[in-house]
Amino acid sequence: MGKQEPDPKSLDDSNSTHKPDTSTVDVPVATNMAIPSIPSSLLPQPSWFTAKRLLAVFCVINLINYVDRGTIASNGVNGNRRTCTKDGTCSSGSGIQGEFNLSNFQDGVISSAFMVGLLVASPIFASFAKRVNPFRLIGVGLTVWTIAIVGCGFSINFWFIATCRMLVGVGEASFISLAAPFIDDNAPVAQKTAWLGIFYMCIPTGVAFGYVYGGLVGNHLSWRWAFWIEALLMLPFAVLGLFMKPLQLKGFSHTGSKKPLTSPLTACPEEAVLNCSNGLSSTREDPKDGSKGAPSNLNELARFWKDLKMLHLEKTYVINVLGYIAYNFVIGAYSYWGPKAGYYIYHMKNADMMFGGITVISGIFGTLAGGFVLDRMTSTISNAFKLLSVATFLGAIFCFAAFCFKSLYAFIPLFAIGELLVFATQGPVNYVCLHSVNPGLRPLAMAMSTVSIHIFGDVPSSPLVGVVQDRINNWRVTALMLTSVLFIAAGIWFIGIFIHSVDRSNEDSENQISDAERARSQPLLKEKSNEPIEVPVESS
Repeated sequence: MGKQEPDPKSLDDSNSTHKPDTSTVDVPVATNMAIPSIPSSLLPQPSWFTAKRLLAVFCVINLINYVDRGTIASNGVNGNRRTCTKDGTCSSGSGIQGEFNLSNFQDGVISSAFMVGLLVASPIFASFAKRVNPFRLIGVGLTVWTIAIVGCGFSINFWFIATCRMLVGVGEASFISLAAPFIDDNAPVAQKTAWLGIFYMCIPTGVAFGYVYGGLVGNHLSWRWAFWIEALLMLPFAVLGLFMKPLQLKGFSHTGSKKPLTSPLTACPEEAVLNCSNGLSSTREDPKDGSKGAPSNLNELARFWKDLKMLHLEKTYVINVLGYIAYNFVIGAYSYWGPKAGYYIYHMKNADMMFGGITVISGIFGTLAGGFVLDRMTSTISNAFKLLSVATFLGAIFCFAAFCFKSLYAFIPLFAIGELLVFATQGPVNYVCLHSVNPGLRPLAMAMSTVSIHIFGDVPSSPLVGVVQDRINNWRVTALMLTSVLFIAAGIWFIGIFIHSVDRSNEDSENQISDAERARSQPLLKEKSNEPIEVPVESS
């Protein structure tokens, strides 16, 4: 009641006398202290993206990427080569193979040309992620992808379309390397594998829709229109990546200091139009570094090799990728040769629709199930290896048995169950890739995983299957030989169960965003409030 209010002046004098070296103050705050003003433009800015919107956009982009892979393999677009009977009657063939009169080996090279661009560009984009905002790199990659797809539609010969397919791979490399770390950053802790499963569900779904889409467009319009329509679908996302405020990625800073100003769930601050809006890193000199301007190419190369060495010393990561290589060797050949093998083995009237239907249903349920099951088991690297080995082994049994039956009605359910089990690996295998290395190495880990599974997996598998088929001329035996490689993948992942593994996803890296900084950052789409913002102020 009669309590005397303290004198503000005396409090101010006391504070100035006993002021600590550093203190945390509220901005704005009623005080006589000289506090440096902070322009609102330097504070974390909200972005249009929420975590769920980010997942949805990335899923659509991923879907279009893999629709293209299914399209190039469909009978409507890929077509059939020219054939001649013994009496001299020749057919003109259809699609790409018929128009350019390609052998099965050349046809497989078209598929592998895409992978060459992908594997060369993936580590380059991952390396650039330390200097250029990863979100902006995705926009650049999607632009290259769109232009190259248009070129595929204007192809005039084998070498032209092979070159365009290589550039398509270059364009996709940025997205493949950088999308998964963004999703892993923003997913709820208890649902990380499920979110990765949703994202990678777009792989079988996209390939399946590609089979159907390629068959419909190729038969009713032209195989060239299939590519042009894909380019139109991707164009808005390329523009979005290039001109929207770029998002920040955990473990990286692109504003000139080693401590990022934003969390993964915020857009870059607009402190410099040329730096952030264009997605470019600042070249301001680090006080601890005697070098001026941007680091030399030699230093960048040295850093890349250092990171690469660290990556390959992680036994868990290496075992995971080795199993993934064997797995992708089979899946890549399935996706490219599957419709054609089904047409010749079981005389399917519409192999594109049949394989597309089986793949999309099994792929959706299998990929989602793999993610949710691992989350229910508790997402650990050891549990991921258990799920990978068991699911792949059982899936291999069902797929192998399916090709042993001559009846189409026995083949369909067995192969569908086999694919469901095989696709259950997508969430867990990428969970291990992301969590077996520290945050700063995640883009490189995803890039090198992509490079490895393609250069040793589906890049050689498509032409090799073509060579084997040309030699033995028996699609059933070729399919059985291919499917047996899944048992090797299961065995490699089984070894991973017994390797000591550590989840490194929360370890500090050179540019790690601390929990304190993350807490001070403004989340996506959060309304501006009048609540004070705590800013550390150093005493003079």
